Amino acid sequence: MPRINQTQVNAKIGLTFASGLRSLVRQDPDIIMVGEIRDKETAGLAINAALTGHLVLSTLHTINAAGAIPRLVDMKAEPFLISSTLSIIIGQRLVRRLFPENEKYLLKPPELKNLANYCDLEKMLKVLKENKVVKAKDTFKNIPFYRPKAVKECPEGYQKRIGIFETLNVTETIKELIVKHGTTDQIQEQAQKEGMRTMIEDGFIKAAQGITSLEEVLRVIIE
Repeated sequence: MPRINQTQVNAKIGLTFASGLRSLVRQDPDIIMVGEIRDKETAGLAINAALTGHLVLSTLHTINAAGAIPRLVDMKAEPFLISSTLSIIIGQRLVRRLFPENEKYLLKPPELKNLANYCDLEKMLKVLKENKVVKAKDTFKNIPFYRPKAVKECPEGYQKRIGIFETLNVTETIKELIVKHGTTDQIQEQAQKEGMRTMIEDGFIKAAQGITSLEEVLRVIIE
């Protein structure tokens, strides 16, 4: 890729995430992508780079988007610095895509009861209607979903993968929660009040569209 430089870490020669990032910042790049923030030093360098006007992109291992903030605090990043530099957090899980030849079905009462253990069905129905995936008068009893079908070309019924996402915009109210050491649940709740679509909601939309199955969405969410 033109104008892109990549450096591979090598712990044996002392080229770690932190030391490599420190060297890169001295070159004053426009955008810095760090493969993963995994320790205090890397977190500190990434935040300092963001404070001096660089766009920093990175990954963190957390359960959901809101969990990225306590994870950074756990790595000794100061909450007021996090609130000053953090712009957006995108949570992602990968689900398998259904093969074009699949089986359409309607949810039965036992299946609806089981789904209710993992999510708020009324809220999911509202999300489907707001995104115009189903009609205004539809209920879960008449919304078709899809499951894999074993065929010669694709015995498992799944082919390739697609992401389900949630995007947390760091608004002024979220910044206030960060500074006040808000918990993951508090941040998640506030983000949802401000319109954040969660991963399971995005998964339900893709399931209703026939892109993946409900079983696949629940599998990655529960894991």
